[in-house]
Amino acid sequence: MSAAANPATVAECLRVGTGFSQGDRNWIAEQFATLDARLASFHADATELEVSVKDREARGQKVTLECWIAGRQKIVTTSAEEDLHAALNDVRDDLRRRLNDAKTRQEPRHNKHLRDIPQPQGELDPTDEQGPERADTETA
Repeated sequence: MSAAANPATVAECLRVGTGFSQGDRNWIAEQFATLDARLASFHADATELEVSVKDREARGQKVTLECWIAGRQKIVTTSAEEDLHAALNDVRDDLRRRLNDAKTRQEPRHNKHLRDIPQPQGELDPTDEQGPERADTETA
């Protein structure tokens, strides 16, 4: 995927939800700044991030980070870490992993390793030259 004309950044796309104040926004954006490189391939107007916390600073707090990117499924990551800083890092790292996985799944034609792995029949890429051959061998 080529770089977007107006690349998404955490500072531009982040909203704070329940449990956080607008005063927390800059601190959280700094914690999530490492996501900028991963988000840069998406257009800023088509990308949204929202972080929220339930029962902040209490035992059993739950931090949730939601990511909406146009044309893709919503990604939700959560953490039950008791330390707020650790929980924010946990959801950030999980989102980065899931964005990487989603990109790899969506663009296997650029990854020789994934092209060589047989895919289930329902997920065949119409541009995959091996598709019809595999269908014939499965029915034979």
